Amino acid sequence: MPILTWGRQYNRQWLARDLLAAVIVTVMLIPQSLAYALLAGLPPETGLYASILPLLAYACFGTSRTLAVGPVAVVSLMTASAAGAVASQGSIGYLTAVVALALLSGVFLLLMGILRLGMLANFLSHPVVSGFVSASALIIILSQLSHLLGIRATGHTLTEMTAALLASRSDIHLPTLLLGSASLLLLWWMRRGLKARLLRLGLSPDSAALAAKSGPLLVITMAIVLSYGFDWQALGIAVVGSIPSGLPLLALPGFEPALWRDLAASALLISIIGFVESIAMARTLAAKRRQRVDADQELIGLGAANLASSVSGGFPVTGGFSRSVVNNEAGAETPAAGAFTAVGIGLATLYLTSLLSYLPVATLAATIVVAVASLIDLKVLRQSWRYSRSDLYAALVTMALTLLMGVEVGVLTGLGLSLMLFLHRTSRPHMAVVGQVEGTEHFRNCRRHKVILDEKVISLRVDESLYFANAGFLQDRINSLLATSASITDLVLMCSAVNDIDLSALETLEEINHQLQEAGVRFHLSELKGPVMDKLQRSCFLDKLSGRVFLTQYEAFTTLAQGIAAHPLPVLSK
Repeated sequence: MPILTWGRQYNRQWLARDLLAAVIVTVMLIPQSLAYALLAGLPPETGLYASILPLLAYACFGTSRTLAVGPVAVVSLMTASAAGAVASQGSIGYLTAVVALALLSGVFLLLMGILRLGMLANFLSHPVVSGFVSASALIIILSQLSHLLGIRATGHTLTEMTAALLASRSDIHLPTLLLGSASLLLLWWMRRGLKARLLRLGLSPDSAALAAKSGPLLVITMAIVLSYGFDWQALGIAVVGSIPSGLPLLALPGFEPALWRDLAASALLISIIGFVESIAMARTLAAKRRQRVDADQELIGLGAANLASSVSGGFPVTGGFSRSVVNNEAGAETPAAGAFTAVGIGLATLYLTSLLSYLPVATLAATIVVAVASLIDLKVLRQSWRYSRSDLYAALVTMALTLLMGVEVGVLTGLGLSLMLFLHRTSRPHMAVVGQVEGTEHFRNCRRHKVILDEKVISLRVDESLYFANAGFLQDRINSLLATSASITDLVLMCSAVNDIDLSALETLEEINHQLQEAGVRFHLSELKGPVMDKLQRSCFLDKLSGRVFLTQYEAFTTLAQGIAAHPLPVLSK
Protein backbone atom coordinates (compact mmCIF):
# COMPACT_ATOMS: atom_id res chain seq x y z
CA MET A 1 0.00 0.00 0.00
CA PRO A 2 1.84 3.15 -1.19
CA ILE A 3 -0.03 5.21 1.42
CA LEU A 4 2.23 3.63 4.05
CA THR A 5 5.22 5.18 2.27
CA TRP A 6 4.15 8.78 1.74
CA GLY A 7 1.86 8.77 4.78
CA ARG A 8 4.85 8.53 7.17
CA GLN A 9 6.29 11.74 5.73
CA TYR A 10 3.02 13.70 5.67
CA ASN A 11 3.26 17.22 7.08
CA ARG A 12 1.30 20.46 7.46
CA GLN A 13 2.68 21.97 4.28
CA TRP A 14 1.49 19.00 2.22
CA LEU A 15 -1.87 19.13 4.01
CA ALA A 16 -2.44 22.76 3.06
CA ARG A 17 -1.60 22.13 -0.60
CA ASP A 18 -3.68 18.94 -0.80
CA LEU A 19 -6.70 20.70 0.73
CA LEU A 20 -6.47 23.57 -1.76
CA ALA A 21 -6.19 21.17 -4.70
CA ALA A 22 -9.12 19.11 -3.34
CA VAL A 23 -11.40 22.16 -3.16
CA ILE A 24 -10.63 23.09 -6.77
CA VAL A 25 -10.99 19.52 -8.10
CA THR A 26 -14.25 19.07 -6.17
CA VAL A 27 -15.63 22.16 -7.91
CA MET A 28 -14.76 20.53 -11.25
CA LEU A 29 -15.84 17.01 -10.36
CA ILE A 30 -19.40 17.79 -9.22
CA PRO A 31 -20.64 18.85 -12.68
CA GLN A 32 -18.46 16.25 -14.42
CA SER A 33 -19.76 13.39 -12.30
CA LEU A 34 -23.35 14.39 -13.05
CA ALA A 35 -22.60 14.81 -16.76
CA TYR A 36 -20.82 11.47 -17.15
CA ALA A 37 -23.62 9.67 -15.29
CA LEU A 38 -25.97 11.15 -17.90
CA LEU A 39 -23.62 9.95 -20.64
CA ALA A 40 -23.58 6.44 -19.15
CA GLY A 41 -27.40 6.41 -19.17
CA LEU A 42 -27.59 6.46 -15.36
CA PRO A 43 -29.34 8.57 -12.72
CA PRO A 44 -27.19 11.62 -11.82
CA GLU A 45 -26.55 10.49 -8.24
CA THR A 46 -24.56 7.49 -9.51
CA GLY A 47 -21.94 9.92 -10.81
CA LEU A 48 -21.58 11.31 -7.29
CA TYR A 49 -21.42 7.80 -5.83
CA ALA A 50 -18.64 6.91 -8.30
CA SER A 51 -16.64 9.89 -7.03
CA ILE A 52 -16.47 9.04 -3.32
CA LEU A 53 -15.23 5.56 -2.34
CA PRO A 54 -13.18 5.04 -5.56
CA LEU A 55 -11.12 8.13 -4.72
CA LEU A 56 -10.47 6.85 -1.21
CA ALA A 57 -9.43 3.43 -2.53
CA TYR A 58 -7.03 4.92 -5.09
CA ALA A 59 -5.51 7.17 -2.41
CA CYS A 60 -4.50 4.00 -0.53
CA PHE A 61 -3.28 1.87 -3.43
CA GLY A 62 -2.27 4.25 -6.27
CA THR A 63 1.27 5.49 -6.90
CA SER A 64 0.58 8.74 -8.78
CA ARG A 65 0.71 11.78 -6.52
CA THR A 66 -1.59 13.87 -8.75
CA LEU A 67 -3.86 11.52 -10.75
CA ALA A 68 -7.54 12.38 -10.16
CA VAL A 69 -9.68 9.24 -10.39
CA GLY A 70 -13.40 9.26 -11.17
CA PRO A 71 -15.89 9.07 -14.04
CA VAL A 72 -14.47 9.92 -17.49
CA ALA A 73 -16.10 10.39 -20.89
CA VAL A 74 -14.78 7.45 -22.93
CA VAL A 75 -15.26 4.87 -20.16
CA SER A 76 -18.79 6.22 -19.52
CA LEU A 77 -19.61 5.79 -23.20
CA MET A 78 -18.25 2.24 -23.19
CA THR A 79 -20.28 1.51 -20.06
CA ALA A 80 -23.47 2.69 -21.76
CA SER A 81 -22.71 0.59 -24.83
CA ALA A 82 -21.96 -2.58 -22.82
CA ALA A 83 -24.89 -2.29 -20.38
CA GLY A 84 -27.26 -1.28 -23.19
CA ALA A 85 -26.52 -4.56 -24.96
CA VAL A 86 -28.03 -6.60 -22.09
CA ALA A 87 -30.78 -4.31 -20.72
CA SER A 88 -32.70 -1.15 -21.58
CA GLN A 89 -31.65 2.16 -20.02
CA GLY A 90 -33.56 3.10 -16.89
CA SER A 91 -34.38 -0.49 -15.95
CA ILE A 92 -33.22 -2.35 -12.84
CA GLY A 93 -31.37 -4.74 -15.14
CA TYR A 94 -29.41 -1.83 -16.61
CA LEU A 95 -28.29 -0.62 -13.16
CA THR A 96 -27.38 -4.18 -12.21
CA ALA A 97 -25.30 -4.53 -15.38
CA VAL A 98 -23.45 -1.26 -14.72
CA VAL A 99 -22.53 -2.26 -11.17
CA ALA A 100 -21.43 -5.69 -12.42
CA LEU A 101 -19.24 -3.96 -15.04
CA ALA A 102 -17.51 -1.96 -12.30
CA LEU A 103 -16.94 -5.12 -10.26
CA LEU A 104 -15.61 -7.14 -13.21
CA SER A 105 -13.37 -4.25 -14.30
CA GLY A 106 -11.96 -4.07 -10.79
CA VAL A 107 -11.30 -7.81 -10.73
CA PHE A 108 -9.59 -7.76 -14.14
CA LEU A 109 -7.42 -4.80 -13.17
CA LEU A 110 -6.41 -6.45 -9.88
CA LEU A 111 -5.53 -9.70 -11.65
CA MET A 112 -3.44 -7.85 -14.24
CA GLY A 113 -1.67 -6.00 -11.44
CA ILE A 114 -0.94 -9.20 -9.48
CA LEU A 115 0.38 -10.83 -12.67
CA ARG A 116 2.48 -7.70 -13.36
CA LEU A 117 0.92 -6.99 -16.72
CA GLY A 118 1.42 -3.23 -16.61
CA MET A 119 3.46 -3.50 -19.80
CA LEU A 120 0.17 -4.18 -21.65
CA ALA A 121 -0.22 -0.41 -21.94
CA ASN A 122 2.71 -0.42 -24.36
CA PHE A 123 0.94 -2.69 -26.85
CA LEU A 124 -1.63 -0.07 -27.81
CA SER A 125 0.10 2.32 -30.18
CA HIS A 126 -0.51 6.04 -29.69
CA PRO A 127 -2.05 6.61 -33.16
CA VAL A 128 -4.54 3.77 -32.59
CA VAL A 129 -5.51 5.03 -29.12
CA SER A 130 -5.78 8.57 -30.45
CA GLY A 131 -7.99 7.40 -33.32
CA PHE A 132 -10.26 5.48 -30.95
CA VAL A 133 -10.54 8.37 -28.48
CA SER A 134 -11.23 10.90 -31.25
CA ALA A 135 -13.97 8.73 -32.75
CA SER A 136 -15.45 8.12 -29.29
CA ALA A 137 -15.49 11.87 -28.67
CA LEU A 138 -17.45 12.39 -31.90
CA ILE A 139 -19.96 9.73 -30.84
CA ILE A 140 -20.31 11.37 -27.43
CA ILE A 141 -20.96 14.76 -29.02
CA LEU A 142 -23.61 13.27 -31.31
CA SER A 143 -25.22 11.48 -28.37
CA GLN A 144 -25.65 14.80 -26.56
CA LEU A 145 -27.28 16.61 -29.48
CA SER A 146 -30.65 15.13 -28.57
CA HIS A 147 -30.43 16.78 -25.13
CA LEU A 148 -29.32 20.08 -26.68
CA LEU A 149 -32.23 20.00 -29.14
CA GLY A 150 -34.86 18.71 -26.73
CA ILE A 151 -35.70 15.61 -28.78
CA ARG A 152 -35.54 11.84 -28.28
CA ALA A 153 -32.84 10.17 -30.36
CA THR A 154 -30.82 7.10 -29.38
CA GLY A 155 -28.12 4.94 -30.96
CA HIS A 156 -24.59 3.66 -30.48
CA THR A 157 -23.01 4.37 -33.88
CA LEU A 158 -22.66 7.33 -36.22
CA THR A 159 -25.27 6.01 -38.64
CA GLU A 160 -27.81 5.09 -35.94
CA MET A 161 -27.58 8.45 -34.17
CA THR A 162 -27.58 10.49 -37.38
CA ALA A 163 -30.69 8.67 -38.61
CA ALA A 164 -32.43 9.14 -35.25
CA LEU A 165 -31.59 12.86 -35.15
CA LEU A 166 -32.83 13.41 -38.69
CA ALA A 167 -36.04 11.50 -37.99
CA SER A 168 -36.79 13.70 -34.96
CA ARG A 169 -35.74 17.05 -36.44
CA SER A 170 -39.34 18.28 -36.60
CA ASP A 171 -39.65 17.84 -32.80
CA ILE A 172 -36.86 20.28 -31.91
CA HIS A 173 -37.80 22.23 -28.78
CA LEU A 174 -36.90 25.90 -29.32
CA PRO A 175 -36.40 26.95 -25.64
CA THR A 176 -34.14 23.92 -25.08
CA LEU A 177 -32.21 24.72 -28.26
CA LEU A 178 -31.68 28.33 -27.17
CA LEU A 179 -30.54 27.28 -23.68
CA GLY A 180 -28.23 24.59 -25.03
CA SER A 181 -26.69 26.97 -27.59
CA ALA A 182 -26.17 29.68 -24.96
CA SER A 183 -24.57 27.19 -22.59
CA LEU A 184 -22.26 25.93 -25.33
CA LEU A 185 -21.16 29.42 -26.32
CA LEU A 186 -20.57 30.50 -22.73
CA LEU A 187 -18.62 27.36 -21.86
CA TRP A 188 -16.56 27.62 -25.05
CA TRP A 189 -15.72 31.26 -24.34
CA MET A 190 -14.73 30.44 -20.77
CA ARG A 191 -12.43 27.71 -22.03
CA ARG A 192 -10.87 29.83 -24.77
CA GLY A 193 -11.12 33.48 -23.71
CA LEU A 194 -11.72 33.80 -19.97
CA LYS A 195 -8.10 33.22 -18.99
CA ALA A 196 -6.84 36.03 -21.26
CA ARG A 197 -9.50 38.41 -19.91
CA LEU A 198 -8.56 37.61 -16.30
CA LEU A 199 -4.88 38.11 -17.08
CA ARG A 200 -5.65 41.57 -18.43
CA LEU A 201 -7.50 42.31 -15.18
CA GLY A 202 -4.32 41.58 -13.24
CA LEU A 203 -4.78 38.01 -12.01
CA SER A 204 -1.72 35.77 -11.84
CA PRO A 205 -1.37 33.16 -14.62
CA ASP A 206 -2.02 30.26 -12.23
CA SER A 207 -5.11 31.88 -10.71
CA ALA A 208 -6.47 32.81 -14.14
CA ALA A 209 -5.95 29.25 -15.44
CA LEU A 210 -7.69 27.67 -12.45
CA ALA A 211 -10.58 30.15 -12.63
CA ALA A 212 -11.06 29.38 -16.33
CA LYS A 213 -11.13 25.64 -15.61
CA SER A 214 -13.87 26.26 -13.02
CA GLY A 215 -16.09 27.72 -15.76
CA PRO A 216 -18.44 24.69 -15.97
CA LEU A 217 -19.40 25.05 -12.30
CA LEU A 218 -20.20 28.75 -12.81
CA VAL A 219 -22.37 28.01 -15.86
CA ILE A 220 -24.17 25.20 -14.05
CA THR A 221 -24.76 27.42 -11.01
CA MET A 222 -26.22 30.17 -13.22
CA ALA A 223 -28.43 27.65 -15.00
CA ILE A 224 -29.74 26.25 -11.71
CA VAL A 225 -30.55 29.73 -10.34
CA LEU A 226 -32.31 30.81 -13.55
CA SER A 227 -34.13 27.49 -13.88
CA TYR A 228 -35.45 27.80 -10.32
CA GLY A 229 -36.26 31.51 -10.57
CA PHE A 230 -38.07 31.41 -13.94
CA ASP A 231 -39.52 27.90 -13.68
CA TRP A 232 -37.96 26.67 -16.91
CA GLN A 233 -39.50 23.27 -16.39
CA ALA A 234 -42.90 24.85 -17.11
CA LEU A 235 -41.55 25.85 -20.54
CA GLY A 236 -40.84 22.21 -21.33
CA ILE A 237 -37.11 22.37 -20.64
CA ALA A 238 -35.98 19.04 -19.15
CA VAL A 239 -34.20 19.20 -15.79
CA VAL A 240 -32.24 16.59 -13.87
CA GLY A 241 -35.07 16.13 -11.42
CA SER A 242 -35.12 14.73 -7.92
CA ILE A 243 -31.75 13.44 -6.71
CA PRO A 244 -31.71 11.33 -3.53
CA SER A 245 -29.64 12.91 -0.78
CA GLY A 246 -27.37 10.90 1.45
CA LEU A 247 -24.30 8.74 1.05
CA PRO A 248 -24.48 5.54 -1.03
CA LEU A 249 -25.46 2.32 0.65
CA LEU A 250 -22.76 -0.33 0.57
CA ALA A 251 -23.72 -3.67 -0.95
CA LEU A 252 -22.03 -6.42 -2.93
CA PRO A 253 -23.42 -6.92 -6.47
CA GLY A 254 -25.45 -10.08 -6.89
CA PHE A 255 -23.75 -12.96 -8.66
CA GLU A 256 -25.61 -13.74 -11.89
CA PRO A 257 -23.43 -16.12 -13.97
CA ALA A 258 -25.22 -15.44 -17.27
CA LEU A 259 -24.98 -11.65 -16.87
CA TRP A 260 -21.35 -11.75 -15.81
CA ARG A 261 -20.50 -13.99 -18.77
CA ASP A 262 -22.19 -11.55 -21.17
CA LEU A 263 -20.33 -8.57 -19.67
CA ALA A 264 -16.89 -10.14 -19.18
CA ALA A 265 -15.44 -9.16 -22.58
CA SER A 266 -16.78 -5.60 -22.31
CA ALA A 267 -15.42 -5.26 -18.77
CA LEU A 268 -11.97 -6.38 -19.95
CA LEU A 269 -11.98 -3.79 -22.74
CA ILE A 270 -13.12 -1.07 -20.33
CA SER A 271 -10.30 -2.08 -17.98
CA ILE A 272 -7.65 -1.92 -20.70
CA ILE A 273 -8.78 1.39 -22.18
CA GLY A 274 -9.22 2.95 -18.74
CA PHE A 275 -5.76 1.79 -17.70
CA VAL A 276 -4.08 3.05 -20.89
CA GLU A 277 -5.76 6.44 -20.54
CA SER A 278 -4.87 6.66 -16.85
CA ILE A 279 -1.24 5.48 -16.99
CA ALA A 280 -0.44 7.84 -19.88
CA MET A 281 -1.70 10.79 -17.84
CA ALA A 282 -0.01 9.61 -14.63
CA ARG A 283 3.37 9.17 -16.32
CA THR A 284 3.18 12.58 -17.98
CA LEU A 285 2.48 14.37 -14.70
CA ALA A 286 5.03 12.30 -12.77
CA ALA A 287 7.75 13.15 -15.31
CA LYS A 288 7.17 16.88 -14.74
CA ARG A 289 7.82 16.39 -11.03
CA ARG A 290 10.62 13.83 -11.46
CA GLN A 291 8.50 11.23 -9.71
CA ARG A 292 7.93 7.58 -10.54
CA VAL A 293 4.71 5.75 -11.37
CA ASP A 294 4.61 1.95 -11.04
CA ALA A 295 2.38 0.60 -13.83
CA ASP A 296 1.72 -2.70 -12.05
CA GLN A 297 0.74 -0.95 -8.82
CA GLU A 298 -1.45 1.43 -10.84
CA LEU A 299 -3.41 -1.58 -12.04
CA ILE A 300 -4.02 -2.53 -8.42
CA GLY A 301 -4.94 1.05 -7.51
CA LEU A 302 -7.46 1.35 -10.36
CA GLY A 303 -8.75 -2.15 -9.60
CA ALA A 304 -9.40 -1.17 -5.99
CA ALA A 305 -11.13 2.02 -7.16
CA ASN A 306 -13.49 0.08 -9.44
CA LEU A 307 -14.27 -2.49 -6.75
CA ALA A 308 -15.08 0.40 -4.40
CA SER A 309 -17.32 1.90 -7.08
CA SER A 310 -19.20 -1.38 -7.51
CA VAL A 311 -19.98 -1.80 -3.80
CA SER A 312 -21.20 1.81 -3.55
CA GLY A 313 -23.58 1.74 -6.52
CA GLY A 314 -21.25 3.47 -8.99
CA PHE A 315 -19.91 2.62 -12.46
CA PRO A 316 -16.42 2.04 -13.94
CA VAL A 317 -13.89 4.80 -13.22
CA THR A 318 -10.34 5.69 -14.17
CA GLY A 319 -7.94 8.65 -14.12
CA GLY A 320 -9.35 11.81 -15.70
CA PHE A 321 -7.23 14.03 -17.96
CA SER A 322 -8.53 17.53 -17.18
CA ARG A 323 -9.03 16.90 -13.46
CA SER A 324 -5.51 15.47 -13.11
CA VAL A 325 -3.99 18.50 -14.83
CA VAL A 326 -5.91 20.85 -12.52
CA ASN A 327 -4.94 18.75 -9.49
CA ASN A 328 -1.30 19.02 -10.52
CA GLU A 329 -1.46 22.75 -11.22
CA ALA A 330 -3.27 23.37 -7.94
CA GLY A 331 -0.26 21.96 -6.11
CA ALA A 332 -1.45 18.56 -4.90
CA GLU A 333 1.43 16.84 -3.12
CA THR A 334 0.00 13.37 -2.39
CA PRO A 335 -2.98 11.12 -3.21
CA ALA A 336 -4.55 12.50 -0.02
CA ALA A 337 -5.87 15.31 -2.25
CA GLY A 338 -8.11 12.69 -3.87
CA ALA A 339 -9.32 11.54 -0.45
CA PHE A 340 -10.18 15.12 0.49
CA THR A 341 -12.01 15.48 -2.83
CA ALA A 342 -14.06 12.41 -1.92
CA VAL A 343 -15.06 14.15 1.32
CA GLY A 344 -16.14 17.21 -0.68
CA ILE A 345 -18.26 15.09 -3.02
CA GLY A 346 -19.75 13.32 0.00
CA LEU A 347 -20.79 16.66 1.49
CA ALA A 348 -22.32 17.68 -1.85
CA THR A 349 -24.26 14.41 -1.91
CA LEU A 350 -25.59 15.13 1.56
CA TYR A 351 -26.48 18.81 1.22
CA LEU A 352 -26.61 19.99 -2.41
CA THR A 353 -28.78 17.44 -4.20
CA SER A 354 -31.97 19.46 -3.72
CA LEU A 355 -30.40 22.37 -5.63
CA LEU A 356 -28.99 20.13 -8.38
CA SER A 357 -32.50 18.89 -9.19
CA TYR A 358 -33.21 22.17 -11.02
CA LEU A 359 -30.20 21.74 -13.33
CA PRO A 360 -31.30 21.77 -17.03
CA VAL A 361 -30.24 18.64 -18.90
CA ALA A 362 -29.28 20.81 -21.90
CA THR A 363 -26.66 22.66 -19.82
CA LEU A 364 -25.30 19.37 -18.54
CA ALA A 365 -25.05 18.09 -22.13
CA ALA A 366 -23.24 21.27 -23.14
CA THR A 367 -20.58 20.65 -20.46
CA ILE A 368 -20.03 17.17 -21.90
CA VAL A 369 -19.71 18.47 -25.48
CA VAL A 370 -17.18 21.15 -24.55
CA ALA A 371 -15.20 18.74 -22.35
CA VAL A 372 -14.85 15.98 -24.94
CA ALA A 373 -14.25 18.30 -27.90
CA SER A 374 -10.65 18.64 -26.68
CA LEU A 375 -10.23 14.85 -27.04
CA ILE A 376 -10.51 15.06 -30.83
CA ASP A 377 -6.89 14.96 -31.97
CA LEU A 378 -6.39 15.30 -35.70
CA LYS A 379 -2.77 16.37 -35.27
CA VAL A 380 -1.71 12.74 -34.90
CA LEU A 381 -3.13 12.01 -38.36
CA ARG A 382 -0.96 14.73 -39.90
CA GLN A 383 2.09 13.44 -38.07
CA SER A 384 1.39 9.86 -39.14
CA TRP A 385 0.97 10.96 -42.77
CA ARG A 386 4.47 12.42 -42.75
CA TYR A 387 6.19 9.85 -40.55
CA SER A 388 4.49 6.44 -40.75
CA ARG A 389 1.73 5.58 -43.22
CA SER A 390 1.05 2.25 -41.52
CA ASP A 391 0.22 4.06 -38.27
CA LEU A 392 -2.01 6.45 -40.21
CA TYR A 393 -3.99 3.60 -41.79
CA ALA A 394 -4.34 1.89 -38.40
CA ALA A 395 -5.67 5.09 -36.81
CA LEU A 396 -8.11 5.71 -39.68
CA VAL A 397 -9.44 2.14 -39.62
CA THR A 398 -9.91 2.33 -35.84
CA MET A 399 -11.75 5.65 -36.17
CA ALA A 400 -13.98 4.41 -38.97
CA LEU A 401 -15.00 1.19 -37.24
CA THR A 402 -15.60 2.97 -33.93
CA LEU A 403 -17.90 5.46 -35.67
CA LEU A 404 -19.72 2.96 -37.85
CA MET A 405 -19.85 -0.19 -35.69
CA GLY A 406 -19.54 1.02 -32.09
CA VAL A 407 -16.91 1.53 -29.43
CA GLU A 408 -16.35 -2.15 -28.61
CA VAL A 409 -15.63 -3.07 -32.22
CA GLY A 410 -13.41 0.00 -32.45
CA VAL A 411 -11.32 -0.83 -29.40
CA LEU A 412 -11.00 -4.50 -30.40
CA THR A 413 -9.86 -3.39 -33.84
CA GLY A 414 -7.39 -0.98 -32.25
CA LEU A 415 -5.94 -3.73 -30.09
CA GLY A 416 -5.69 -6.07 -33.07
CA LEU A 417 -4.10 -3.44 -35.32
CA SER A 418 -1.56 -2.45 -32.64
CA LEU A 419 -0.48 -6.07 -32.26
CA MET A 420 -0.42 -6.61 -36.03
CA LEU A 421 1.75 -3.53 -36.54
CA PHE A 422 4.12 -4.75 -33.83
CA LEU A 423 4.33 -8.22 -35.35
CA HIS A 424 4.77 -6.82 -38.86
CA ARG A 425 7.63 -4.55 -37.81
CA THR A 426 9.45 -7.16 -35.74
CA SER A 427 8.79 -10.11 -38.06
CA ARG A 428 10.73 -8.41 -40.87
CA PRO A 429 13.57 -6.74 -38.96
CA HIS A 430 16.17 -4.57 -40.58
CA MET A 431 19.29 -6.57 -41.47
CA ALA A 432 22.46 -5.26 -43.02
CA VAL A 433 25.72 -6.65 -44.36
CA VAL A 434 28.36 -4.67 -42.46
CA GLY A 435 32.00 -3.91 -43.09
CA GLN A 436 34.84 -2.23 -41.25
CA VAL A 437 35.12 1.55 -41.43
CA GLU A 438 38.74 2.05 -42.51
CA GLY A 439 41.06 3.03 -39.68
CA THR A 440 38.53 2.20 -36.95
CA GLU A 441 37.03 -0.78 -35.14
CA HIS A 442 33.51 0.26 -36.16
CA PHE A 443 31.30 -1.69 -38.55
CA ARG A 444 28.57 -0.09 -40.65
CA ASN A 445 26.05 -0.97 -43.36
CA CYS A 446 27.89 -1.42 -46.66
CA ARG A 447 24.97 0.23 -48.48
CA ARG A 448 25.35 3.45 -46.52
CA HIS A 449 29.10 3.71 -45.96
CA LYS A 450 32.34 3.00 -47.74
CA VAL A 451 33.67 0.06 -45.77
CA ILE A 452 36.20 -2.77 -45.97
CA LEU A 453 34.74 -6.17 -46.84
CA ASP A 454 36.20 -9.63 -47.36
CA GLU A 455 35.00 -11.73 -50.26
CA LYS A 456 35.02 -14.91 -48.16
CA VAL A 457 33.49 -13.50 -44.94
CA ILE A 458 29.95 -12.21 -44.67
CA SER A 459 29.07 -10.16 -41.57
CA LEU A 460 25.30 -9.81 -41.12
CA ARG A 461 23.87 -7.53 -38.44
CA VAL A 462 20.27 -8.17 -37.31
CA ASP A 463 18.60 -5.20 -35.61
CA GLU A 464 15.95 -7.00 -33.58
CA SER A 465 15.56 -9.70 -30.97
CA LEU A 466 15.05 -13.13 -32.53
CA TYR A 467 11.75 -14.88 -31.87
CA PHE A 468 9.24 -17.15 -33.56
CA ALA A 469 7.85 -14.48 -35.88
CA ASN A 470 11.15 -13.41 -37.48
CA ALA A 471 13.33 -16.51 -37.25
CA GLY A 472 12.25 -17.72 -40.69
CA PHE A 473 12.96 -14.27 -42.17
CA LEU A 474 16.54 -14.46 -40.86
CA GLN A 475 16.97 -17.90 -42.41
CA ASP A 476 15.71 -16.67 -45.80
CA ARG A 477 18.04 -13.67 -45.65
CA ILE A 478 21.08 -15.86 -44.98
CA ASN A 479 20.12 -18.22 -47.81
CA SER A 480 19.84 -15.30 -50.24
CA LEU A 481 23.27 -14.02 -49.18
CA LEU A 482 24.89 -17.41 -49.75
CA ALA A 483 23.40 -17.54 -53.24
CA THR A 484 25.29 -14.37 -54.23
CA SER A 485 28.77 -15.91 -54.02
CA ALA A 486 30.28 -19.39 -54.07
CA SER A 487 33.50 -18.25 -52.37
CA ILE A 488 31.98 -17.56 -48.94
CA THR A 489 33.65 -19.63 -46.19
CA ASP A 490 32.45 -17.85 -43.04
CA LEU A 491 29.24 -16.10 -41.97
CA VAL A 492 29.22 -13.94 -38.83
CA LEU A 493 25.88 -13.01 -37.25
CA MET A 494 26.43 -9.70 -35.44
CA CYS A 495 24.06 -9.70 -32.42
CA SER A 496 24.68 -6.27 -30.89
CA ALA A 497 20.93 -5.43 -31.15
CA VAL A 498 19.65 -8.88 -30.11
CA ASN A 499 18.20 -8.72 -26.58
CA ASP A 500 16.58 -12.15 -26.56
CA ILE A 501 16.43 -15.42 -28.50
CA ASP A 502 13.36 -17.58 -27.89
CA LEU A 503 13.15 -21.35 -28.34
CA SER A 504 11.76 -21.14 -31.89
CA ALA A 505 14.60 -18.83 -32.94
CA LEU A 506 17.13 -21.12 -31.23
CA GLU A 507 15.86 -24.07 -33.27
CA THR A 508 16.15 -21.95 -36.42
CA LEU A 509 19.74 -21.03 -35.54
CA GLU A 510 20.51 -24.73 -35.11
CA GLU A 511 19.01 -25.40 -38.54
CA ILE A 512 21.00 -22.52 -40.08
CA ASN A 513 24.17 -23.89 -38.50
CA HIS A 514 23.44 -27.32 -39.95
CA GLN A 515 22.69 -25.97 -43.45
CA LEU A 516 25.83 -23.82 -43.49
CA GLN A 517 27.93 -26.73 -42.30
CA GLU A 518 26.66 -28.87 -45.16
CA ALA A 519 27.52 -26.02 -47.56
CA GLY A 520 31.07 -25.78 -46.19
CA VAL A 521 30.48 -22.46 -44.45
CA ARG A 522 31.32 -21.88 -40.81
CA PHE A 523 28.71 -20.08 -38.68
CA HIS A 524 29.94 -17.53 -36.10
CA LEU A 525 28.30 -15.16 -33.60
CA SER A 526 29.64 -11.83 -32.34
CA GLU A 527 28.78 -9.22 -29.69
CA LEU A 528 26.30 -11.44 -27.83
CA LYS A 529 24.84 -9.76 -24.76
CA GLY A 530 25.31 -11.40 -21.38
CA PRO A 531 21.69 -12.52 -20.77
CA VAL A 532 21.47 -13.94 -24.30
CA MET A 533 24.78 -15.79 -23.86
CA ASP A 534 23.54 -17.19 -20.55
CA LYS A 535 20.48 -18.68 -22.27
CA LEU A 536 22.54 -20.17 -25.12
CA GLN A 537 24.90 -21.79 -22.62
CA ARG A 538 21.94 -23.62 -21.10
CA SER A 539 21.35 -25.30 -24.48
CA CYS A 540 23.54 -27.54 -26.62
CA PHE A 541 23.67 -25.02 -29.49
CA LEU A 542 27.14 -23.68 -28.69
CA ASP A 543 28.54 -27.23 -28.59
CA LYS A 544 27.29 -27.85 -32.13
CA LEU A 545 28.24 -24.42 -33.50
CA SER A 546 30.56 -24.87 -36.47
CA GLY A 547 32.33 -21.58 -35.79
CA ARG A 548 33.12 -19.41 -32.77
CA VAL A 549 31.52 -16.81 -30.55
CA PHE A 550 33.55 -13.58 -30.78
CA LEU A 551 33.49 -10.85 -28.16
CA THR A 552 33.51 -8.08 -30.79
CA GLN A 553 32.81 -7.84 -34.48
CA TYR A 554 36.29 -6.37 -34.98
CA GLU A 555 37.83 -9.49 -33.44
CA ALA A 556 35.71 -11.70 -35.69
CA PHE A 557 36.60 -9.81 -38.85
CA THR A 558 40.34 -9.54 -38.24
CA THR A 559 40.50 -13.22 -37.28
CA LEU A 560 38.56 -14.52 -40.30
CA ALA A 561 39.37 -12.01 -43.05
CA GLN A 562 41.84 -13.07 -45.73
CA GLY A 563 41.55 -11.26 -49.05
CA ILE A 564 40.45 -7.78 -48.03
CA ALA A 565 38.60 -5.70 -50.63
CA ALA A 566 38.38 -1.92 -50.43
CA HIS A 567 34.97 -1.76 -52.08
CA PRO A 568 31.60 -3.30 -51.24
CA LEU A 569 30.59 -6.61 -52.74
CA PRO A 570 27.70 -6.27 -55.24
CA VAL A 571 24.11 -6.81 -54.17
CA LEU A 572 24.74 -8.09 -50.68
CA SER A 573 22.24 -5.99 -48.72
CA LYS A 574 19.08 -4.05 -49.25
